[in-house]
Amino acid sequence: MLPPTAAAVVDTGVAEAVTSELERCCADFVAHSSSLDPVFAHDVAERLAAFTCQGGSRIRPRFLWWALRACGGTDAHTPGALRVAAALELIQSCALIHDDVMDQSAVRRGKPSFHTQIARQYPQAQAAREPGPSPFSQSAAVLAGDLALSWADDLIAVADLDPPVRARVLRIWRAMRTEMIAGQYLDLHGQTTSSRSAVQAMRTVSLKAARYTVEQPLALGAALAGADDTTTRALTAAGRCAGIAFQLRDDLLGVFGDPALTGKPSGEDIRSGKATYLLALAHTRARASGATAVVDLLQDCRGSAPLSDSALAAVREALHSTGAPAQVERRIERLAKASERHFAAAHLSGPAARRLSELLARVASPPQDRSITTEAAVRGPAR
Repeated sequence: MLPPTAAAVVDTGVAEAVTSELERCCADFVAHSSSLDPVFAHDVAERLAAFTCQGGSRIRPRFLWWALRACGGTDAHTPGALRVAAALELIQSCALIHDDVMDQSAVRRGKPSFHTQIARQYPQAQAAREPGPSPFSQSAAVLAGDLALSWADDLIAVADLDPPVRARVLRIWRAMRTEMIAGQYLDLHGQTTSSRSAVQAMRTVSLKAARYTVEQPLALGAALAGADDTTTRALTAAGRCAGIAFQLRDDLLGVFGDPALTGKPSGEDIRSGKATYLLALAHTRARASGATAVVDLLQDCRGSAPLSDSALAAVREALHSTGAPAQVERRIERLAKASERHFAAAHLSGPAARRLSELLARVASPPQDRSITTEAAVRGPAR
C-alpha cells in the first residue's frame, strides 16, 4: 500500500510525482529481475527502468492527473492515480522501444535508442553483418518492450482502487492497449504497402496517437474521479481532437523540425516510408494538379533510408509546392477549436479545469511551432 500523497502537492509537480512513483516501482521490478539473472537485469531491466524514469514529458500522466482533479479528485484518489499514471509511462516505453525497432531509428529523445544501446554493448553481434541494427539488438529491444507492457499491467493489477472504479479503469486500459497496437500495425502496413490513403493515415493517427496520448488518459482520470458519462464524453471528445492535432503537428515536425528541438533526425518519416497524413495529402494534391514530377519525387524518396540532406531539401520544397503543409496547419487549427468546444461542454470549472484546458490547447497547437510552414521552416535550418 502506498503512503497517501496530498493532491495539492502533486498539483505543484505532476511530472516529478509520477517520476518518483516510477522510480519506486521500477526499483522493485529491477530487484526481482536481479533475483532471476544478473545479465538480464543489467542488460534489459535496468536499462528499461532508466529509459522510463529518465526521459519523457509525462504528457499522458498530466492529462490523467488534471482530468482527475478537474472532475473532483481528492487526496483519497491520489495513490491510485499515481500508480495508474506510472503504468501509462511504462506502456509508453513499450510503444517507443517497439516503434524504434520497427522504424530502425537510432535516436530517441536525443540519445541512442534502446536497440542501439544494446548493439553498442555487444558489437560482436554486428560483426560481418550489413549496416543496420543486428537481429540480436532488435530482438532484445522487442523483449524489453514486452517487459515494459508486463510491468504496466502489473501496476494496474495492484492499484488501490474501489471495485466500481477498477472496473471502469480496466475497460479503458484494455481498450487502450489494443488501440495502440492496432495503430502500430496500421503504421507498419502503411509503410509496407506504400499507402497513399489520407483516410487510412487519419485512422492510424487516431488509434496510434490521439486515443492513446490524450483521449484515454483523460478517460482514465475521469474514471478515477468517478465522473459521470456526460462529462467523460465531452472530455474524451476534446482529447480526441487535441490528440489528432498533436500527431499532425508531430508529422510536420518530422519533416521540417529542428533535430535539436525534436530529439530525432529530421526527415525520419520520409526515410522510413511512413504513411503520414501529410504525405498522403501531398500526393493527392500533386496528382490532382498534374504535378507528375512532384508525385515521382515523393514516391522515389519515400522509404529511402540513405536520403541525403539535399534530397530531403527537395522533398520539403515539393511538399511546400503542393500546399499540403499549409492545409495540415489549417486542419490543426480547426481541431484545436473543436477541442475547445468539446471541453466547454464538460462544464468544468476551477483551477484544475483551467490547467486542463491550457494543457489541451498547448498540445493541440503549441505556439512555438506555428511558423513551421513558413518558407524558412520548409527549407529547414541552415546547414
